[in-house]
Amino acid sequence: MGLNKPLYDELSVGMKGPLNLITDVPGVTVGHSTIKTEQINTGVTAILPQTSNLFQSKLPAAAHIINGFGKSVGLIQINELGSLETPILLTNTFAVGTAMNALIKYMLNQNADIGDTTCTVNPLVLECNDGTINDIRAMAIQELHVNQAIASVEHTFAEGAIGAGTGMCCYGLKGGIGSASRQVVIDGLPFTIGSLVLSNFGSLRDLNIYGCPIGTKLHPFFKENEEVEKGSILVILATDLPLDHRQLTRLCKRSSVGISRTGAFIGNGSGEIALAFSTANRIPHASTTMLTTHVSLHESVMDSLFRATASVVEESVLSSLIHADATVDRQGRPIHSFCDAMKALQAEQPDAQVAFLMDKLGLSIT
Repeated sequence: MGLNKPLYDELSVGMKGPLNLITDVPGVTVGHSTIKTEQINTGVTAILPQTSNLFQSKLPAAAHIINGFGKSVGLIQINELGSLETPILLTNTFAVGTAMNALIKYMLNQNADIGDTTCTVNPLVLECNDGTINDIRAMAIQELHVNQAIASVEHTFAEGAIGAGTGMCCYGLKGGIGSASRQVVIDGLPFTIGSLVLSNFGSLRDLNIYGCPIGTKLHPFFKENEEVEKGSILVILATDLPLDHRQLTRLCKRSSVGISRTGAFIGNGSGEIALAFSTANRIPHASTTMLTTHVSLHESVMDSLFRATASVVEESVLSSLIHADATVDRQGRPIHSFCDAMKALQAEQPDAQVAFLMDKLGLSIT
């Protein structure tokens, strides 16, 4: 089972939020739907940015493509109009079409005017390929699984091998869903930056945890898990800071710093996408006035947000590893959990640096 959320206050930037999850941003909720059988290990994760109708009251948003090996839906319009108008769905590559259809129907049920007296809707679906563990050709995701994920959203949610993370691998170990948050104070007011990742990338030998090249220590013991870097990672950033599309784009770009801190070099076949939204300013679908007023953030404080973003993404990746249980792939090969691998390493070859990391992560050899 997944461990309690680790404490990184000394090693990271800013105070973590009460839950240390993306849902520390007020109004944000997350839900999962998971399918697990002998050959099917996949699912859907839904992120609802606010409780009110997103189509009628849109949110500022932006996306940044770090490496574009992916099959997502909705990103073009996000960057053209700078607004988010549906929940965000994460799933496997071959389920994008199904998830898109389910999300459109969900929005149609909420809005009788869509596609009739007003424009269509921009569904947002992002994917990673879970074909190493999951029989992706079976196309097991159905619209009911999407609906289940949306219906199950809560402020407290599970991480690791659940929902869209069920069949994902990270650094040759079991990966999946990871999340974290940071609190910042600006003009005496508290704000939050939260991150959720779907981790499915990296080669074991490259894994780095807060400056410790732990992958080089783990690799000799788990060579069977070494693969060519061809995975992906999705990063969702949420904040209640009043950021516009341009500033959110800048935040998205800094997510690559957090990813790279864990050892990634962003491979040729890796789909690495960051999406950010702000809940601070609402964008009405229709308005009686053509001029609107928004609170904005001065550029001079952006450095503190960049630091927090890099830190929260780095921790989210690590959290996805910590909370994911071991499994086997479709060929029956073991996919070890990070926790089991660390315990096995320390039991076989005691190391002061490894012992320090295990202590910080709340792991014991037994």
